Amino acid sequence: MKDERPGFDLGRLLAERGPERYELHARHLNHQLPRMLHTLGFDKVYERAEGAHFWDAEGNDYLDMLAGFGVMGLGRHHPVVRKALHDVLDASLADLTRFDCQPLPGLLAEKLLAHSPHLDRVFFGNSGTEAVETALKFARYATGKPRILYCDHAFHGLTTGSLSVNGEKGFRDGFAPLLPDTSIALGDLDALRRELKRGDVAGLVVEPIQGKGVHAAPPGFLREAQELLHRHKAVLIADEVQTGLGRTGDFYAYQHEEGVEPDLLCIAKALSGGYVPVGATLGKDWIFKRVYSSMDRVLVHSASFGSNAQAMAAGLAVLAVMEQEETVANARRTGDLLRERLAALVGRYELLHEVRGRGLMIGIEFGRPSSLGLRSRWTMLQAARKGLFAQMVVVPLLQKHRILTQVSGDHLEVIKLIPPLVIGEPEVDRFVRAFTAVMDDAHSGSGLMWDFGRTLVKQAVANR
Repeated sequence: MKDERPGFDLGRLLAERGPERYELHARHLNHQLPRMLHTLGFDKVYERAEGAHFWDAEGNDYLDMLAGFGVMGLGRHHPVVRKALHDVLDASLADLTRFDCQPLPGLLAEKLLAHSPHLDRVFFGNSGTEAVETALKFARYATGKPRILYCDHAFHGLTTGSLSVNGEKGFRDGFAPLLPDTSIALGDLDALRRELKRGDVAGLVVEPIQGKGVHAAPPGFLREAQELLHRHKAVLIADEVQTGLGRTGDFYAYQHEEGVEPDLLCIAKALSGGYVPVGATLGKDWIFKRVYSSMDRVLVHSASFGSNAQAMAAGLAVLAVMEQEETVANARRTGDLLRERLAALVGRYELLHEVRGRGLMIGIEFGRPSSLGLRSRWTMLQAARKGLFAQMVVVPLLQKHRILTQVSGDHLEVIKLIPPLVIGEPEVDRFVRAFTAVMDDAHSGSGLMWDFGRTLVKQAVANR
């Protein structure tokens, strides 16, 4: 007898209800997101994506220089990762029984640890913030101390534990009380010494390159911080959720500095292949053995979806692609080219102050111009809200040149470029041409760009 039960037709659902996407979001999800997208003219409808590109319904091509906040390290829909996910679904594995040991988590852990041979074990969770939460818990338990140090302007996630080590006040406001914590300036070894002398510090969590503003730790800081921490029986936690897996031109960003060996290492984002949420906390054997000290504590820290087969298969496929396609070397080579091309423009445009970063993690900072006409316009924007000029650059990059970028943080005049690691010289050429055109427009002192700036000023004043 024919099965006449109604099935689920995803294609039909999207065809029928897809046009309602912004209305659905405004009604049922974060209502401020569609409002913000409408205001900026970012309310696009993308039909498909591949690699470092999107296409809309008219077939227009958009260049992605954002990579889903770094998630799409291999670009979108890499065929090897897609096949791995089809294969793991077709295998019908006995996944997440909770009382067996499947092979995929062990194989992925083995592969990851090969890139950090001083680390011994891995905990798999579901996101970057969960990887940080794990590191905070492990550091506190293993050392027997309560306090975590972090750096000003740091971003480590938004769950309560990771929010406790978030260096941006805007994210923390209204969510206290948080965990015991203390911030220090990135690179301030004297402040680190002072806090360690109090004897209650479990560890320091630090991004080798901060995502907010794209600021690298000063040369020698991580190595000297590590020595100080170990002297006081505390641990170094490297948050490589965004910088890890080739982003900065090495497999991990801490590897730029010789002699640095974090006790705990947090990764996520690109490990997913852009498909299945996954996070990982790598650590030293002694830390894991203190946390999981007996069979009674076997589940003292766990995650319901941790180590699921789809995530593990995606991670293994990502690492295989990175080896086969030499993704890390491409990120270093292409990043150097892009940064050099942009840095050459600094002397040409007075609003452009600095280009910095490593690999394909690049910050473009704008600042106060010297000429009177531009200075008055700049002052108008700054009086309304710092960061509006950077937003003025991001918007025409998308609307006029079909390139997606982001402002690097609230109240920052910095654009951050974190494109898929698979881009090459053609994408560099396209971005530099577009950026040069936007800078030419900005320095003309008139036109649609500054008209839009006045609109942003009115919006900023209205929101006060």
